[in-house]
Amino acid sequence: TGRKFKYPLQWTKHRIVVSTILIALVVIAVLIAGGWLALYRFNMTDDMLFRITKILPVSVAVVDEEPVRFSDYLMFYRSSITSIERQSGQVDNEASIEALRTQYRRAALTEAEKYTYAVKLAHENDISVSPEDVETEFNRHLHIGGIERSEESFVKIVEDNFGLSKSEYKRMLELALLKAKVEEKIDKKAEEIAEKVEKLLKENGGNYAAVAEALGEAIVYEETGGYVSAQNIDGGRASEAIKLEPGAQSGKFVSTNGDGFYFVKLVAKTDTEVNFVSIKVPFTEFETQFEKLKEDGKISEFINPGGAEGD
Repeated sequence: TGRKFKYPLQWTKHRIVVSTILIALVVIAVLIAGGWLALYRFNMTDDMLFRITKILPVSVAVVDEEPVRFSDYLMFYRSSITSIERQSGQVDNEASIEALRTQYRRAALTEAEKYTYAVKLAHENDISVSPEDVETEFNRHLHIGGIERSEESFVKIVEDNFGLSKSEYKRMLELALLKAKVEEKIDKKAEEIAEKVEKLLKENGGNYAAVAEALGEAIVYEETGGYVSAQNIDGGRASEAIKLEPGAQSGKFVSTNGDGFYFVKLVAKTDTEVNFVSIKVPFTEFETQFEKLKEDGKISEFINPGGAEGD
């Protein structure tokens, strides 16, 4: 008699297992479809999706066969739009805010694409950034503008103004440092121009204005025209100038923005301020290569940053 009830019981358990699996698969399919629509169709950028894209390897574009991380795109977008959205209650024109969102989405996608290309070139040129490099740069940011900030207060500033955590901010610093190293490595033209600057400065006794006249648009010549803070945010020129004595020149150094070589000559200084002239040799090769990728159709985007598909 017992055998009569054995098989129906096993069959019931089997049906429960199958049903549970089917329900789970349906739920997963719905979540995947909903996530796909949210990311690729409706351009949603909320916290939950940002966290999900940091875990799942989803791409927002492809640059020269290198996938662009959706999380990087959202990170750059959030860092730009957060303060605007938090002030939106004080702004009457919602249309102008939406226009800014569109503008920042486009800029964030391009930025993510450029950094992805930089990562690709870094791999090809055996260039890397160590955790120590990132930590040093993070600590430098704690004191930008000559203000002593605790790490806790700085992280709070980053969260309030950029909508990013400490680890996300460090990710941005890591990408910026890597891109700067790549630009310096691949820009042979900038290296050649910098060598000309060094040669001319040596020949004319450090006359920066004369070098600027000789090289024209190949370089950027600037004078402070008076005293500025030694903590001025200017690519590292002021902090380099404060190390010099009046009339002395720096050697060639890479801008802290990673966008070119600098040469600085100190005119005068106090304990906290400097008056100097400078020459910048901009990096251009990276931008040239990136624009060529666009022209050759080697950048594919999976979203329309201007708005939802079909708008």
